Amino acid sequence: MVPAELIPEIAWTATQMRAGARIVVDEALIAAYQAASSPHSIRALKCDLEAFDLWCRRTNRLALPATPEIVADYLDARAGQGARPASLGRYKASIAKIHQLLDLKDPTQATLVKLRLRAIRREKGTAQAQARPLRFKGPVRDVERDKPRGINVRALLEACGGDLPGLRDRALLSVAYDTGLRASELVAVEVEHILEALDPEARLLAIHRSKGDQEGEGATAFLSPRSARAIAAWMEAAGIASGPLFRRVQVRRYKARPAVQGRRIDSISSREKWDLRKTLSKPAVPARVEYDVGAAALHPGSVGPIWRAIIRRAFDCGALGDLTADDLSRLLKGISAHSTRVGLNQDLFVAGEDLAGIMDALRWKSPRMPLAYNRNLAAEQGAAGRLIAKIG
Repeated sequence: MVPAELIPEIAWTATQMRAGARIVVDEALIAAYQAASSPHSIRALKCDLEAFDLWCRRTNRLALPATPEIVADYLDARAGQGARPASLGRYKASIAKIHQLLDLKDPTQATLVKLRLRAIRREKGTAQAQARPLRFKGPVRDVERDKPRGINVRALLEACGGDLPGLRDRALLSVAYDTGLRASELVAVEVEHILEALDPEARLLAIHRSKGDQEGEGATAFLSPRSARAIAAWMEAAGIASGPLFRRVQVRRYKARPAVQGRRIDSISSREKWDLRKTLSKPAVPARVEYDVGAAALHPGSVGPIWRAIIRRAFDCGALGDLTADDLSRLLKGISAHSTRVGLNQDLFVAGEDLAGIMDALRWKSPRMPLAYNRNLAAEQGAAGRLIAKIG
């Protein structure tokens, strides 16, 4: 019998799912699929399958092989729990994938499943919630001349402190904005990926793999002198010479301790257990902070919380002076790791860059997402928006 630790992750998940008959798992096929897929895709598929199997167990249904009725009922149930059509499409694709890998008939191709999913989309709409953009000067019309306002990257960079966490956060945010990298791509940056540029103060970043480039064709992004300086300061302070660039920083804070005067002891009772250390004087100890920089890269899930922490810190120090506490609370809800990518996309649009240039800068294969990110700005700067702005 093959040890469980040697069975591919998806194959092991399949063997645990509620099945109506003995499922034959082609481990070589599934291992090949996992080798050809990104770790994020594997995690998503495994998570989707576990959720589907749990629902089948609770409702006394069979997960493998599933019938069109079971799949349609599952999608209805998830929609009733608040799942959006885009998520339902992913669940459907995951159920289809495991059936294909196990050489089972794909139930998701049935007309019933397609019609149920179409009915959900008709009811709920297909628009996806968009991450709130982090633009360099905030929500301005002219990125060159207008003063920064609202939540803006410039203020956030200035609010990052000079300690190790602050130096890392400044470099992380600056690189994220310059390159428009997704969270998984951002934390995968290594020191060896940073290259010399024609401008001696700038740098280039070699992107070996991205969501739209699973085969590793590679791409190159520009790092501004601002980012180059931030990276150099972080690397020097953290003692990083190679490997992952953005790492966890553990902070240990020690409180100050006042001086303690020793006590003179003339006699000790026979019934008293005396600690001789209490007779010694102790000097005052000042408060101190110690940092421990990890060896591994940050987790992609930590990027969004880091952005929100930087924003709160900038607000607390008065760097976002035109925002109220209520504004901050409302705006923070939309901030995610994707906010810098959306912000760069919108700044490029406002600066007058064409769609082809934006797609090239952010390494998009399709115009669908950059157009979606710029939909609101396009409405403001379109023909009707320009006319109404002139006539008031």
